[in-house]
Amino acid sequence: MRMKRARLIYNPSAGREEVRKRIPDILNKLEMAGYETSCHATKSDGDATRAARRAVDSRFDLVIAAGGDGTIYEVVNGLAEQSYRPALGIIPAGTTNDFARAIGLPRSIMKAVEVIAKGKPYPVDIGKMNDRYFINIAGGGALTTLTYEVPSKLKTVLGQLAYYMKGMEKLPFLSPMPIRIETDDHIIDEEIMLFLIANSNSVGGMVRMAPNAKLDDGLFDVLILKKISLADFIRIATMAIKGEHIKDPAVMYFQTKSFKATSPKEVKLNLDGELGGMLPCTFTALPGHIQLIR
Repeated sequence: MRMKRARLIYNPSAGREEVRKRIPDILNKLEMAGYETSCHATKSDGDATRAARRAVDSRFDLVIAAGGDGTIYEVVNGLAEQSYRPALGIIPAGTTNDFARAIGLPRSIMKAVEVIAKGKPYPVDIGKMNDRYFINIAGGGALTTLTYEVPSKLKTVLGQLAYYMKGMEKLPFLSPMPIRIETDDHIIDEEIMLFLIANSNSVGGMVRMAPNAKLDDGLFDVLILKKISLADFIRIATMAIKGEHIKDPAVMYFQTKSFKATSPKEVKLNLDGELGGMLPCTFTALPGHIQLIR
């Protein structure tokens, strides 16, 4: 039987360099599982996308993203909409590991490798935004800047509390933005604090942010937060821990396959925790697009 080929794309500085230190153990475990594995250490922004695209061109059987949500995001962008797409494995080694948490991966590096070694590929949806892709979350509006403004050390120590703290610090200085949102069933044209498009239930360390989201239903779960006060923010953030925020009148929550957003203002977008450009944009769900090992 032909030995399968895997390409490990890893962030050498992620997780206090734990992945880099465990490379021999990782390779040994994968070889025992029947994978001839080679490695690529990322060096700069976009490098993981280029490495994943080369793995596509070389027709690897499996691409493994080892790092945080940013590494997974880049690898997905290298695999998406290619005529041949290797399966995707994930070794979580970042600060929040939102997507790994959403799919129930163990935080231990070697236990995550064991999942890859013993697991099976399952088709999962991804999202397309203009010419970029995301596997977990996209969003826009004033509050989405929190995702990349919270220092990584604070995220590591405090988790979701770090986002609440940053939100309470910034909210008095943030203005709601006029955004027009069009879907198959909704047209919303008003000032909002943010919109979130969730493919999974875990956002910013909060595992019930989109409580009905599923990775394989071909749908986005959309959250829209209307103009709120600081007291409203604290109340809704507290409710979000239990997933009860979707009942609040300041929150809109619905599902859709596509989503168009425009604004007369400059509105930054966030894709899987990374800066993803500006409005206007169109989001489209790509059902069962990636074969994820889990």
